[in-house]
Amino acid sequence: MKIISWNVNGLRSILKKGFLDFLSAEDPDVICLQEVKATKEDVELDLPQYHQFWNSAQKKGYSGTCIFTKEKPLSVVNGILLDIHDREGRVITAEFRSFFLVNVYVPNSKRDLSRLEYRSKQWDIDFLHYLKTLEKKKPVIFCGDMNVAHTEIDLSFPKANVKNHGFTPEERAGFDRIIESGFIDTFREFEKGPKHYTWWSQFRNARERNIGWRIDYFLISPALRPQLKASTILNEVKGSDHCPILLELSKATANK
Repeated sequence: MKIISWNVNGLRSILKKGFLDFLSAEDPDVICLQEVKATKEDVELDLPQYHQFWNSAQKKGYSGTCIFTKEKPLSVVNGILLDIHDREGRVITAEFRSFFLVNVYVPNSKRDLSRLEYRSKQWDIDFLHYLKTLEKKKPVIFCGDMNVAHTEIDLSFPKANVKNHGFTPEERAGFDRIIESGFIDTFREFEKGPKHYTWWSQFRNARERNIGWRIDYFLISPALRPQLKASTILNEVKGSDHCPILLELSKATANK
C-alpha cells in the first residue's frame, strides 16, 4: 500500500504546476494533502479512480485538508471532535479495515509566537489524546505537516532557530510526547543522518542550497512496524515550498 502526504500550499496553484502528472506517475493508493486553501466547489478535479474527502477551513483561502483514496473507507471524520480546534479544516480521519489514517495540518505558532501557547498547551495535547483514543480501536497512521523540526538534525541551522517558531522547546516537547507515547517516526527507521528536509524557505535559493527543515512526517502505531517497507522524501518534486513524502506498507496491512 502506497500513501503520499503533501502540503501543496494551495491546490489551485499546484494544479497549474503538474500536480495531476505527479499523481498519475506515482499512482498512490491514498494521497493526503494539506494547506489546500480551497473548497471542493472551488476546484475542477476529475479523479474518477479516487474517492475524495475534503475538510475546508471556515475562513476562505486558508488551511484545509483532503484525502483522495482508491479504496472507500469504512468511515470518514473531519476534525478531532473539539470545536476549539475544528474550524480550520486541519484534520481528516479515514477508517480502513485494519487501521485509521489521520491527515493533519498542525497549526503554525507564527513568527511572533502568538499561537505558541495555543499550539503547545491545547492543540498538541488534544491531538495526541485523539490519536491515542483511536489507537484503542485499531492501529493508527498519521501524516502531514507537523510544523516542527523534531531534533537538531531535522533543520539546517538548529542553534540559530531555538527561539523561532517550528523549533521552540515547547513545540519539540510536543513531538517528544508523541514519540514517548509509542508512535514511530517512520523516516528515521530508514535514515538516521542529517540534511533530509521537506520544506524550504522561498528566499535566497534555500531549496537549491538545501537549507531546509524536515517538518512533514509519517508516524505509525508500533503494531504496524512489521508491515513498514519504506518511508521516503520525494525532494525532487517541485510545485510547493514543501515536497511530498511517501510511505509504503506491505499488502498484508491493506488486505488484513
